[in-house]
Amino acid sequence: MSADIKVPTLGESVTSATIARWIKKIGEAVAADEPVVELETDKVTVEVNAPEAGVIAEIAAEEGAEVAPGDLLGRVDAKAVATAPAKEPAEATPPKTGVNAQQAAPGPVGRPGVGALPAAAKMMADKNVNPEDVTGTAKDGRVSKGDVLAFVNKPAPTPAAPVAKAPRVQDVREERVKMTRLRKTIANRLKEAQNTAAMLTTFNEVDMSAIMALRTSYREVFEKKHNGIRLGFNGFFVKAVCAALAEFPAVNAEIDGDDIVYKNFVNMGIAVGGANGLVVPVIRDAQTKSIAEIEAEIAGFAKRAKDGTLKLDELSGGSFSITNGGVYGSLMSTPILNPPQSAILGMHKIQERPVVVDGKIEIRPMMYLAVSYDHRIIDGREAVSFLVRVKESIEDPRRLLLAI
Repeated sequence: MSADIKVPTLGESVTSATIARWIKKIGEAVAADEPVVELETDKVTVEVNAPEAGVIAEIAAEEGAEVAPGDLLGRVDAKAVATAPAKEPAEATPPKTGVNAQQAAPGPVGRPGVGALPAAAKMMADKNVNPEDVTGTAKDGRVSKGDVLAFVNKPAPTPAAPVAKAPRVQDVREERVKMTRLRKTIANRLKEAQNTAAMLTTFNEVDMSAIMALRTSYREVFEKKHNGIRLGFNGFFVKAVCAALAEFPAVNAEIDGDDIVYKNFVNMGIAVGGANGLVVPVIRDAQTKSIAEIEAEIAGFAKRAKDGTLKLDELSGGSFSITNGGVYGSLMSTPILNPPQSAILGMHKIQERPVVVDGKIEIRPMMYLAVSYDHRIIDGREAVSFLVRVKESIEDPRRLLLAI
């Protein structure tokens, strides 16, 4: 009895996948629920497990093939056991000779130019056909009228296909690697954002002194109370952004055809580096969650992104995103929108700089902030005011407690 290995449901808005690699080969034994093939979607890599224990009996779709949910990938023979590799096929049987070979040979083939029947001769003369060009199939190889008609009505030979250009000679110092599906999707979506949105970026800077002092004072107590969850900066920024979005809802909206869709919730996308590139898992209803809950979710995202175990539903449905280039040392950048979202906040490296405070020059830990936004639905005043409100909440965290 065999069991089908099929493409599972791939999640919201994901309609196809590419077979990245077969983990198991034909003839190999597998246990029930053991991964047998790896699929690469636009968002994440998915492993498909064996439906039953047995032996891989068939691979219906090879590596590199594009498949859709429900498509057959292969089959598991639940009754078979692992077998040795199949023997090489025996050499072809030599052709028969002698009397039997003569009996199996095809019948005689007509010969050109061995005379023509009268009607055929007249037709060839009328149509200016050279008798030597017509193969006769009548008795004794003579040309019949049907042979002439077949010759005259024979379709013109298909022109030879153009000779393909010689492949580009690759420098031995180069390495050519096919783009992964995820990388192609990232490239297409980023280019789509540039081509579709009227994208602008506004900048500001934030003094991180208050948040850093708060973090230093309460880090140990926080981690002890919340079972080892680290107190980072992301939780504060997520809460600050949620508060600012409530005041400037257009920054959390999106365009759908001729409509603007305003959202009464914040599904916060957090950009994290994964094994195959940048991914943006989503904290759902972030406006309702505590800093501890937010930090726990972000830590989980980061771990699963590195392991390649993020689920598809964790990567969809975001309404606003935050990306932190500062973890890689970026001092300033212009983040690109994550369609269909209309804005994204870019955090950067914290660097001590001289600033003027109450008329005096002081050294403060400063961070540049950037908000890229779609000017089709977000005015410059809204974008700038939104970023100022985030800055104010970070510089004075008491505003978050008082919702001001």
